[in-house]
Amino acid sequence: MTRYLAFLRAINVGRHIVKMDRLRSLFEQLGFQNVETFIASGQVIFEMRATPRARLEARIEAQLRAALGYDVATFIRTPAELKKIAARARPGPGTLYVFFTREQPSGPARDKLMSFASDVDSFDVHGTEIYWYSTRGFSGSKFTGALLEKTIGMPATARNVSTVQRLLAKYGA
Repeated sequence: MTRYLAFLRAINVGRHIVKMDRLRSLFEQLGFQNVETFIASGQVIFEMRATPRARLEARIEAQLRAALGYDVATFIRTPAELKKIAARARPGPGTLYVFFTREQPSGPARDKLMSFASDVDSFDVHGTEIYWYSTRGFSGSKFTGALLEKTIGMPATARNVSTVQRLLAKYGA
């Protein structure tokens, strides 16, 4: 069995409220085992036989769309991948957010993203993760998740690096 971590976009944000027991049940209905949720911001940990990431994401998204009535972009990582993500997080002033994407942003998209760098915000791109360092956090920055998605041309979901580190401590390889 392989352990997976699903990062769900727009869960318990705005009108998209989902109780964690319901979310666990929806994942169990897919045949996943040892399903757990981690805090109420859209992290689901589960086990199943090794399956291609894109296939898992599509199955989860279809299940959530049917059950919840709206799209929930899903980003799968393994504990080993999460360990590498956490290791790339360099300390610095302010708050660090990790954006999960499905594909590596193109060169032009990365260049456009870097044009938003300022004394408040800076960015690093490593494969399918984008690291956003903000000296003023989400509320003190002009940069937003929606702007990031528009800039890179694909969906993404953000987590504070402390959430990533806590997940790694509990579910790491």
